[in-house]
Amino acid sequence: MTQSLTFRMPAYAVMEKHKYGLFTVFLLLYLITIFLNTLLITVIHQNRTLHQPMNVFTCMLSINEIYGSTALLPAVMKLLISEMYEVSVKWCMAQVYFLHTYGAAEFCILAVMGYDRYVAICYPLHYHSIMSNSKVVKLVALAAVYPLIVFLSFYSLTLQLSFCGKSMPKLYCVNMELVQNACTNASYISTVGLVLILFLVVPQVVMIVFSYAQISKVCRTLLKESQSNALKTCIPHILSVLNYTIGSLFEIIQTRFNMSHVSVEVRLFLTLYFVVIPPVANPVLYGLGSQIVRVQILKHFLKYKIQPKLVKTVNAA
Repeated sequence: MTQSLTFRMPAYAVMEKHKYGLFTVFLLLYLITIFLNTLLITVIHQNRTLHQPMNVFTCMLSINEIYGSTALLPAVMKLLISEMYEVSVKWCMAQVYFLHTYGAAEFCILAVMGYDRYVAICYPLHYHSIMSNSKVVKLVALAAVYPLIVFLSFYSLTLQLSFCGKSMPKLYCVNMELVQNACTNASYISTVGLVLILFLVVPQVVMIVFSYAQISKVCRTLLKESQSNALKTCIPHILSVLNYTIGSLFEIIQTRFNMSHVSVEVRLFLTLYFVVIPPVANPVLYGLGSQIVRVQILKHFLKYKIQPKLVKTVNAA
């Protein structure tokens, strides 16, 4: 069989009539994602009072959101306005790595953030000694490097394949659809993928469940006001985890079930939710959900609003 150099992306042909409108929507979403996440990183970086472990992990989450969005949205926009809805096999293989490591890193960071909330609420007097600078550096390195190495170990199996198929049904490339386009039967990769769950999903689920089980136990011993204050610090994280879970379920539903009877608009939403909604929602949750960060963001904007007025006043004098 002849090896393929490109894959057709038939999902884009369905959007032909609305491609310029969708291009505008995706462009706005991408610019909003970059702006919100860059703003949050900048505000936290510039204010030493915000240099707390949880905010360090928040910056890491924002960097990952930019990484995931950049791996997807520019490519989607390029294909939308192209005449031939095709991508090279090499780019498709690269995009698989980018998007899968984005998803894996997202869950790792959320697990680390869950651990931080556990220590902050269950051991408040020892928080700074437990979450020392060296410990934070190790957790950041673990959340960043672990998913890259673990997924690459699995993905190396796919990288050894040759591809004879010519169609990629989604708006972007994913590993199992890439495997289905292989010249030879590579069903064993699906089995190895299930083993991968033990490394990229189970530890993170255990950490998050354990953290909130312990937090719940401690909160039951606190006064109502203390309970409320403790839970307020967890709300952005809980919502982020729920958002991630919803996106993961959408991915599983599309992978495991026949979605041909579902409308194009719904399939489009399900397809893009995982990589579009969290990057926009998370900086809002952590920016507006934390009073300290919210105040610093307002100060950041007021500073640039007031400074030009001061310059005009000085020049007039």
